[in-house]
Amino acid sequence: MTQTRDQDAHYREAAKVFGPALQRLARATEANAERQRDLLQDMHVALWRSLSRFDGRCSLSTWVYRVAHNTAASHVDRERRRNTGAVALDDAGDLPDSESLSQIVERSDALERLNGWIRGLKTADRQIMTLYLEDLPASDIAEIAGLSPGAVATRISRLKHQLSKDFQEQTHA
Repeated sequence: MTQTRDQDAHYREAAKVFGPALQRLARATEANAERQRDLLQDMHVALWRSLSRFDGRCSLSTWVYRVAHNTAASHVDRERRRNTGAVALDDAGDLPDSESLSQIVERSDALERLNGWIRGLKTADRQIMTLYLEDLPASDIAEIAGLSPGAVATRISRLKHQLSKDFQEQTHA
């Protein structure tokens, strides 16, 4: 019973602190809004289940990010295997006033372009980039990804360069 209470307490803490990061990871991993919600739910379930094994040998943040990224990687693999090529249209919500519409569209377009670019990366690079965008230090990313901090810093540098190049090419195309 104590283990379940500890598990529940760890989950509540993790969900409160890392919930927004899990949402961002789901958006960066999955383009379809409905499947994003499913992925986010899968991340929370996997996190709760995993916390029964959390022994404190790593930080809670490292544990949460490992579980979330492993869940996201599994999701991508499943989706690739069952990819049908069909694209669902999201329901349109209320439109904002015309003054802020262009700013919202530009910001939304930029975020979607970034998330689409991230979704196109290999699993390890996607993990590193999403953790970098969460402002985690290279040492934490290295611990989560199982790489050295130097290797993480090198990959981040290459990914940022590639992102810049790809976005410049899209702008000039």
